[in-house]
Parts: sequence; structure tokens; C-alpha cells
Amino acid sequence: MSRVVVGPFNRVEGDLDIALDTDNGQVTEARVNSTLYRGFEQILVGKPALDALVYVPRICGICSVSQSVAAAQALSQALGIKPTRNGELCRNLVLANESLTDLLTHFYLFFMPDLARETYAAELWYNQVATRFRAVKGEATRDVLPARAEFLHLMGLLAGKWPHTLSIQPGGSTKPVQRQERLRLMAILSGFRRFLEKTLFGDDLERVQAIQTPAQLENWRHEKPWQHDDLRTFLHLSEQLGFAGLGRSVDRFMSFGNYSLEGVNAVGQGIWTPDQGLSGFDAGRIVEDVSHAWMRPSEALHPQQGETEPVAEKEGAYSWCKAPRYAGQVMETGALARALVDGDPLLTAMARKEGANVKTRMLARLLELAKMLPRLQQWAQMIEPEEPFCNHPSSITDGEGVGLMEAARGSLGHWIEVRKGRISQYQIIAPTTWNFSPRDASGQPGALEQALVGTPVREGETDPVAVQHIVRSFDPCMVCTVH
Repeated sequence: MSRVVVGPFNRVEGDLDIALDTDNGQVTEARVNSTLYRGFEQILVGKPALDALVYVPRICGICSVSQSVAAAQALSQALGIKPTRNGELCRNLVLANESLTDLLTHFYLFFMPDLARETYAAELWYNQVATRFRAVKGEATRDVLPARAEFLHLMGLLAGKWPHTLSIQPGGSTKPVQRQERLRLMAILSGFRRFLEKTLFGDDLERVQAIQTPAQLENWRHEKPWQHDDLRTFLHLSEQLGFAGLGRSVDRFMSFGNYSLEGVNAVGQGIWTPDQGLSGFDAGRIVEDVSHAWMRPSEALHPQQGETEPVAEKEGAYSWCKAPRYAGQVMETGALARALVDGDPLLTAMARKEGANVKTRMLARLLELAKMLPRLQQWAQMIEPEEPFCNHPSSITDGEGVGLMEAARGSLGHWIEVRKGRISQYQIIAPTTWNFSPRDASGQPGALEQALVGTPVREGETDPVAVQHIVRSFDPCMVCTVH
């Protein structure tokens, strides 16, 4: 048996090291170390309540809008403010703009460049894949960056800037939309749709959405050569490299729900397992275990009573990341979890057969792009420029609130307590905190730690490529993990 430490990982937001124990060419045990601590939860205590909307976007430069939305929802509940319908539509559009951009960026700039590594130089498909997806220099980079930039113009119209916008408020959005701006929104969305249909899917979005079974996916895939579009290329490489058998984790999935409009979520909330299917979600069953984190020892606490007290040295600790658990169990969160909770028939069939793996996680992200873009077009049409966009608080009172939503990487929760107009308690659990958690007091490894067990390690590898694929299939954001 031997141990190898993999890290720091490139093309990852933040710092990550993973210690792997290996034997007979495969991983037998993994420990995931979030190596950075920043302390946003401590920074927020004592600040005026609405100042949370200035601080929390700066947790992350990739998903700052997600942090803003979660904070706005928590403040809305704590202060008793109901957002306007226009405000919710604009909030959903801005959030979806960031999230879909993130899904696209992850596929093209974070995940696919690993398939252009020299490790695969002997494969028959390598030259074509390297030409298309090589980091920075590949054809795909030249295709996706202009489309991404044009799509983000929606953020400029609705939020003023990105990241760290201040337009999102507990009562809606401070940026009203004029009629001519609504037309511009529709044009931006139409342009991004053309890019998806031409480059990523090579087909109409409605036709991609209509694929409901693995057999239908295979039939669709073989209608055109594997080089025809980037989804078919991914499916071909998944088959060649055995992605369906790589990185299976806990097979327990959670979604907080997302894109609320007048009390109804466009993306469902719940817990999904292959055996029981969909079950209800109760936020009161969430706790954070700190037994293996560099945090002051305490019992596992619900976030509303949670503590974030760092300690530099602690026996048994190996990460700055806490270990969130739902009903005492590890949960996987992300695009695949959203699809399963929302009842997607294709991904449900695949997950029942083979669980979560590199293939299903990545496929879920791509299919979310096809599913969500038409919804953005509908939301833009529903904006009524003559109606109000934001309700403002008349005073700041005492209260408690929680904001639960879905960032691109999965379930994000903010818990706030306000006393005399100032923040007296603030706790955050980010998606990567769920997926990259260390062990808990019972010794239960986190989702990634479990997914890495059994991963093949090639002779002489110090940076195992299969480990890279699994880690990237979760799309880690370490600065959110340790905020």
C-alpha cells in the first residue's frame, strides 16, 4: 500500500488537496482537504442586516449571484418582505444566466481539456479531441468564449455588472426593465440558443429535451458521427473511457429547489434515492459535523445554531470544510441531483441502473442547458415593464430567516439571525461543502471521498487522470466550501 497526495488542482476555484491510499493499482481510501479558511461567517456578525448583500457575493467570483439570491431569500424571510413578481422574474433570469454560464464553462474549459492530455495520445480519437479541446488553444475555446460573453450581456442589462451585483434585494430587483431592454434580452437569449443548437447539441433543444430513455439517447447519438457536435463527442469518449463505471458515490441526492415565482419553484425540492424514489425535504434535519474539521469541537449542530470557530491544530482534523449531513446521511448535490428530484426520465433511468458517475453528472449539466434556456425565454417575455420591480423595507426589525436555493454546483443554504437591525448569526452551507466534506463523527466519508474509492491508478502516475475526471465531475468550488 502507498499514499499519494494529489494537488493543488488546476482549473479549480480555490485550493484542494486529496490524499489517496492505493493498493494493487486502485484507490482504497481518500481524504479530501479544503486547504483554505477565510471566515465570511465571522465577518458578517455585527454588520447591518442589508450589508449581507454586499459581503456574501464576494465569497465567490463564479457563483456570486447564487450567494446574493440565497442571502436575499434569507433576509426576505427575516424582515418580512415579499418580492414583486417582476423582481422574482429578473432574479431568476440573472441567477439562471450565471448558472448556465457556469455549466457551459465547466464543460468546455474545466472538464474536456483533461481529455486532451498526453496520457491519451495513443488513442485513435486523440488528435481530433486534442485539436478541439486542448486547454486555451483548442477550437472549442474560440467557439465558446464569444458565445459566453454575449450571453453574459443579459447580466449587464439586468444587474449592472458581474460578479458581485447589488441589484438583487429581499424585495426583488432594483434594476427595472424597459420595453426596449426586454427586446434586447430576447435577442441575447435567441443568440445563445443558436450556439447551443449548432455547437453543443447539433440539434433543436426541443428534440434533445424529448430524449427520455437510454435507448433513445443511443439512437439519437448514432444519427450523426461522434465528431458532429460536442455532446456526441462527450458520449463517445464516455464509452471509450468507461465513464459510466467511474466515480460512483452514495446514491442519495438532494435538491433545495430553485427559481421561485409566486411561491412555486421551477426546479423541485426533495430527496431522491434509487430504492425509494422521491421523498420530502425537511431543512430541520440538516446538521454540520466538525469532528474532522479544523473547527472548535462541538456536537453536530443545525445551521441556525451553528458555530464557525477555527482552530489551527486539532487531533483527527484534516480539512477546513465541515461535514454537513441530512438525517445523519451523506448527500450528493448538483445538476444530477436536480434532475432526479425533478423527475427527469432519462437521468432517472440511468441513475437507477448505474448511479451517479462521471458520465451521468456531466450529462446532467449539459441537459440542464437544453431544459432551462427555453424557460429563460419565457421569463423574459413575462416581464411587465409598467409594474413595480422591488419592495423596500420600511424598517429593519428582529427576525430569523433561511434562504435555500440551487447554485450551479448544487444546494446552497444561508441562515441568518437579525437583532436590533444587525446580524447576530450567519451560517452558510455551499454545494461543494456537501460533496467535498470530510468524515463525520461516525467515520462516514463524504461524497467525493466515497466516489474515489476503487478508482484505477496507472503505473507511475502521480497525478492520476481518472481521479481528475471524478473530481471535475463534481465541479468543485473550494472558496465557497470554506467561505
